[in-house]
Formats: sequence, structure tokens, C-alpha cells
Amino acid sequence: MTQTVQLAAASAPWVLCDGCRQPLYAKRLARNLHVCPECDRHHRLTAAERLAQLCDGGRYQSLTGRPVRPDPLGFTDSVPYRSRLERARALTGLDDAVLCARATIGGHPVILAAMEFAFLGGSLGCEVGERLTGAMETALAERTPLVIVTASGGARMQEGVLSLMQMAKTSAGLARLDEAGVLTVTVVTDPTYGGVAASFATLTDVVIAEPGARLGFAGRRVIEQTIRQSLPAEFQTAEFLLENGFIDVVVHRSRLASQLARLLAAPPRRSAPGRPRRPGPVSGVADPAAALVRDPGLLPEQPAWEQVRQARDLRRPTTLDYLRLAFDDFVELHGDRVSGECPAVVGGLAWLAGQSVVVIGQQKGHTPIELHERNFGMPTPPGYRKAARLMRLADKLGLPVITLIDTPGAYPGAEAERQGQAMAIAENLKLMSGLRVPVVATVIGEGGSGGALALAVANRVLMFSQAVYSVISPEGCASIVWKDPAAAPRAAEALKVTARDLLRLGVVDGVIPEPAGGTGADPLIAALRLRTALLAMLHELSGTRGAQLVDSRRARFRQYGAPTPLEAELDGLAGELDGELTGELAADVTDRGDGCSPRF
Repeated sequence: MTQTVQLAAASAPWVLCDGCRQPLYAKRLARNLHVCPECDRHHRLTAAERLAQLCDGGRYQSLTGRPVRPDPLGFTDSVPYRSRLERARALTGLDDAVLCARATIGGHPVILAAMEFAFLGGSLGCEVGERLTGAMETALAERTPLVIVTASGGARMQEGVLSLMQMAKTSAGLARLDEAGVLTVTVVTDPTYGGVAASFATLTDVVIAEPGARLGFAGRRVIEQTIRQSLPAEFQTAEFLLENGFIDVVVHRSRLASQLARLLAAPPRRSAPGRPRRPGPVSGVADPAAALVRDPGLLPEQPAWEQVRQARDLRRPTTLDYLRLAFDDFVELHGDRVSGECPAVVGGLAWLAGQSVVVIGQQKGHTPIELHERNFGMPTPPGYRKAARLMRLADKLGLPVITLIDTPGAYPGAEAERQGQAMAIAENLKLMSGLRVPVVATVIGEGGSGGALALAVANRVLMFSQAVYSVISPEGCASIVWKDPAAAPRAAEALKVTARDLLRLGVVDGVIPEPAGGTGADPLIAALRLRTALLAMLHELSGTRGAQLVDSRRARFRQYGAPTPLEAELDGLAGELDGELTGELAADVTDRGDGCSPRF
């Protein structure tokens, strides 16, 4: 067992790695954070060692809770349960299988709860549930982020159904933190199983895992014995879970504290939801709003088909390029926590002029290999559900949402239909309409159909001057309407897909001028202009409360296709005239008494 190796390291000069079976000098292993320098196996840590590694200066203040009845059932198997508790306390120096504390990580206050696997397998009993819930209540009272480090075999059998109740108890505690807008993070270490995995471990806002950590409801041996099949070697590992959309990121132990510090820096310091901190000034730009073109007459006329070709140019910066060039930092988060991970949608926490935001964008690529890996920027249902999860996180924390749109459309495959493509898009449209935080969308390349709109229900919609936005691709329209794909240029003109047309129609609020030769000719200039435009939009929206943001966003989309006041007035006059004319004709027929309809 890894725990045996780790405990032995305290007294023996040499230990055997249970990963590569190589003998390791114990002091070297300890200096390496108990990570094998040969095979990178992450050995188990005690709860105290875990906190010492994560907390600034290794310092923390333990949180004490109310003691609970130690043996509620009077349980005895080969030995009394009380005797097992006494041995576990002597072995670990802890009262039970979790150590809760108040500390700072990267200078950011945090409430920590680290589970101790050496204490009866880190099992979830009444004392553990009470201490975890107490830590959650402290985080709630102090409006301080909560970080839970898990290591557990599941619920504690010796406490029977009372142990089972701790799953619901701790889950309810996290629900209260969600309602209060307090950030929660789980660090999954090896192993995390059973009732812990099926409750608080997987319910936090962000789920991080150490390399190779195993997470699941049932253990590997139980599953293999039940289904009588051999499972793949990577089954239930952190890497397997990341690929299947169940965790956000795998982080090496050496970078864990710094990664947590970046996450803890995200929540703005405010009390009211929907009131983000006002962005600072844009360096080197006297009037950020002046960087946007808002008058369609100031944009040059250009053949629509040429603009379509420019928007699809593989040299154009992608979402990941802009995240690197226009933003100060970015922490990518993965998975929809339901069915998978979609590489065509990237998103996470980012920083813009010192303000934390949530950024979500569609990702294409610059080469055939990248395009294939990213599904040509065509999202599947897990991609839209991942976007929805990140939007809910932004709404919870009061962070603005920025979306970058570049897709030919949602993926039209059979598997996507089986996973509910239409429903995933529809849910995003409804969700975005009700977000209580500022939402700014920018079409950076190709905005195709509902696949683009699913990220564009925003308070402000921008686009680059050579980007396009349409209900369907010109080729698709040409095939359907003209029965000829070669009519795509004609369809592009008819669909009014250009920035100039869309600004005139009021679909976009502003156009970002591109450098000579397009954004691909000078990505740095393009990124600076995008940054400037985004900051201008956030500045415009920063004084608006949550309910007002929702109302104005819904009003924005309510107007599309509705008659203008002048049109409504003309329609009313036409109706009145029609009514008068009908009345006169009816009277004429009555006066004649012939029962015949008038002829025109």
C-alpha cells in the first residue's frame, strides 16, 4: 500500500516505490513532495502534510467542531468499533478522518478540509460529516472559498445508515455555498470512492485531480467481479475522467498550490450578485469606445463572398490565440460533468486588466491536424453543456461572461443527435437570457447558425470587420434555394452576412476594425483591439444591476423581427382604413338587399 510506503519513509532511510518498484531515498522522496522521481507516482500524504504543502508558509489554523457520539450503533465485528477508532487516532494523531483549517494560499484566504486515508480508509462517518459541514458553514459565514482534498474508500460501515446520511448533509452544505456565491474546489487524490465520490467530492465548482488519482462510485474489483469483464488500465484514473468530461483539470502536485491560488483569485470582492468590479482604464487608449465602429456608413462595402472567405482564413487568430494575447491569464476548465469533453469549445477563468471573467469560445485551428482534433470548431452537445456549466459558475460568482464565436455551426452528426444537440443549444439560449452578469459576445471569424447563437445571447454583440454571421452557410442556402452550390456568392449577398449589413440591422452593436490584410496578418494588433473593445463594453455595463442586465438582454432580442413604431403606426392606419372600407361595402350590400358579395 502507498500509505505504508509513506509512513515508513518517516523512519526508514530507503523505501520502495509501489509504482515502479524502485528503492528511493526517503529524504529525497520527501523533498520531492512524496512524488517518485523515477516514475512520477504521487504517493499518499497525511492530512497534515497536505495542508503544509498547500498553505502559505506551511501555516494553518485548525478548526475545531462539536464532538459527536463516537459509536452510535455499538458496532462490533472481530473487534469493537471503539477499539478501531482508538488505534486510528494513535496512528494518525487525528480525532477522525478529516483535518479542517483556516489558511491562505497565494495570499488568498481559504477554508481547507483535508481527508486522512490512514484513518480507517478516510471513511465518511458522522464525525467527518459534521466537521466537513462545519467547515462549509464557516466558509459561508466568512464568504471565504472552500477547498476540499479528498482521499476515501467511501462511507463508514460501522456507523450504518447514519454514515449514509452524511452524503446528503454535506451536499446540502455545498448547496448553501452555491446560493451564497462562494467558490468551492475539490482536489481529488488517490483514492476517492463510494459515498465521498457520490456527494461532496464531485459537487464543487471546480474539480482538480492529481495525476493517476482514482475516482469512482464502485471500486475496480467490485465492477470486474460484477460484470465479469476486465477493465482497461486507465479506468477511473484522473486522465480517464478528464477525457470523459468529469473533472476540470489534472495538476501535478508541484503546481497544485499555484493552481489553487489562481482559482482563488477569481471571485470578485463584493457582496451583491451581478455587481462586478468596474474595469480599469485601457492602457494607451484615451477613449476605448472610439476603437469600435458603430456607424455602418463608416465601413467599406465589400463583396459578401469575399468576406466569407476572409472569415474562414486559417491564419486568423483562434480563441486560444486571443486568450494568450488579449488576456492576462487563463485557467482552462474541462468537461460538462455529464457525458463528455468537447475539444471544439474551450472555456475557463481569465483575467482582463485585473478583472476576473469567464471566457468561452469555439476553437478551430490553423492546420488540418488541429482542425481535425477540434472537430473543425463544430461543437457537440457536451461542448454546449460545458459552456452552460461555466456560465452558471460565472452567474454564481458574479463574473462577466465573454464569448468568442468562430464556428461553421453545431456538429451535425448522428452521435450528436443521440446526445441531444437541439436540446443542448436550446438550453443555452434560455440560460444566457437569464444570466445576472454582463455578457459580451464577439464573432471573431465565422458565426454559423444556431451553433453560434448558442454563445451569443448577450448584452453586447461585437464582430471583427471581416467576420460573418448568418442563419446558414451560403453554400447551404444556395443548395436549398437555388438548387446549385455554385450560387454561394449570390446567396452570401442575399443573406446579408457582412459586418456592415449586421451593424445596419442592429444585430451587432459595434465592429472591430481589422489590421491591413486581416487579423491573421497581425494577430497582436487584432488582440489589442479586441481587448480594448471588450473593456469598453464591460465598462458600459459595469454600473448595471443583475435584474437590469437580464431585462435589457431580453428586450434586445425581443425587438428582432418586431415592427418598428413607424411600421406599427402604419399597420394600424391600414387596419382602420380596411375596417372602414369593409363596413361601407357591407352597408352597400344591405342597402341593395340582393345578398350578393361585392365584386372587384
